[in-house]
Amino acid sequence: MVRERHDLVIIGGGPAGLAAAAAAKEAGCGDLLLIERDRELGGILNQCIHDGFGLHAFKEALSGPEYADRFIKRVRELDIPVMEKTIVLDLSKDKVLRVSREGEIKEIEAKAVVLAMGCRERTRGALSIPGHRPAGVYTAGTVQNLVNLENIMPGKHVVILGSGDIGLIMARRMTLEGAKVEAVFEVLPYSSGLQRNIRQCLDDYGIPLYLATTVIDIYGPNGRLEGVTVAEVDERRRPVKGTERFVPCDTLLLSVGLIPENELTREAEVLIDSVTQGADVDDSCMTKIPGIFACGNVLHVHDLVDFVSMEAARAGRNAALYAAGRLAGQNKEVAVKAGEGVRYVVPQRISRGEDVSLAFRVTTPSSGRVIEVRDGERVLKTKEETRLHPAEMVWVEMGKMDLEDINSLEVRVR
Repeated sequence: MVRERHDLVIIGGGPAGLAAAAAAKEAGCGDLLLIERDRELGGILNQCIHDGFGLHAFKEALSGPEYADRFIKRVRELDIPVMEKTIVLDLSKDKVLRVSREGEIKEIEAKAVVLAMGCRERTRGALSIPGHRPAGVYTAGTVQNLVNLENIMPGKHVVILGSGDIGLIMARRMTLEGAKVEAVFEVLPYSSGLQRNIRQCLDDYGIPLYLATTVIDIYGPNGRLEGVTVAEVDERRRPVKGTERFVPCDTLLLSVGLIPENELTREAEVLIDSVTQGADVDDSCMTKIPGIFACGNVLHVHDLVDFVSMEAARAGRNAALYAAGRLAGQNKEVAVKAGEGVRYVVPQRISRGEDVSLAFRVTTPSSGRVIEVRDGERVLKTKEETRLHPAEMVWVEMGKMDLEDINSLEVRVR
C-alpha cells in the first residue's frame, strides 16, 4: 500500500479545518495536507445562505458561503495542498491515516494531526419517538441542504421539533419559500437557540414557539406523514396526561441537537469528554495523544462560526509548532473543572500556562450573575454578565500571569 508522509494533516475542510490550515501555514509549516470528504471545501457553511456570519471575525455580516470563501481564498493563496472527495477510513494513535480517494486507498503518516470533522445532527432514532415511519420526517440540516442547494421543497405544512438554531432558521426559510410552519415545539422550558434567531426567525413571521412541549407520536399509516401528536411535559420531561393534541402536517423537522463527529477520534484512542462528547484537550488544543489536536464542532458544539475559526487557528498554530519540535514543553498539568452553574469548560486541562480562552456553557438561563474562575478558595478572575443562557457560549480570557502557581482551576456562576 502506498504511504505518504507529511508534517501535518488536517482532517476536515469546513470552517475549522480551513482556519487551522491557514494558521499552520502562516506559523511556518511547509508540509501540510488538508483532507475533505466532500467535492468542495466549506463544509456546512455552503448550505447556510442566511447572513449573520463574520460579525466577530470580519466585523461585517456575511452569508455562510461568503464566510467560507474568505478562508478558501486564503488557503489557495497560501498554496496549501488539498485532497477533496477523500474519506479518512481510520486513524491510529501513531498518527497514521488510511484514506480512500477515487478508488485508491493509501496510508498517510503524519507528525501531527488536527481533527476538524465537525458534527452531525441527532435523528429520530436518537429520540425514540414512537409511531409510524412515514416519509416527511427530516433533520433540519437535511432540509436546509434540500432547499438551499438542491432546490427541493420537502413539504408545505411543517412542524419543527426543537428550537436549535438550524431549526429556527429553517422555520423562516420554509416560510419564505411558501410553506406554512404550524409551530416550533421545544421540550425544554427555554429555547435552545440564540435569542436573535427567536426574534428574527419566529417572532418576525408570527410562528408560535411552545416550550416544555414535545412530539409523542408520529402519524402516517399510508406512507406519508399526516400529522404529529404533541403534549406538554413535566420537569422530568415526561408527557403530562390530558395535554395531548394532534397537529396536522406533511413535514416534521428535527432540530434536537448536534453530536461531534468523533469516530476517528475514538479510533485513535483519544480520551473523550463525557459532557461535550468531544476530545479532552489542553490549552494548546492537544489531546491526551501527543501530536493529535482537535478544534471546532468536533471538539465541542459552538454557537458562532467565528469562534470556531478562532479556536481552530490556535490549534493549527500549535500543531505546526509540534510538528517542527518547537511547541513549548508541559508545565505541571492542572485540571479545569466545571463548577456550580456551569455545564462544561474547554480546555479541560492547562499544561503550558500561556494565555488561554476558557469556553463554557451554563446549565440554566439567568441574569445579573458573576462568573468566577477560582484556584481553590482563591478567586483568579471575575466577569459580570447581564444575561446567561445555555444556548450561548461564554468566554473568559486568562493571561499568563493569571495562571502562575495554580493548583486547580474551576469556573462557576454565582
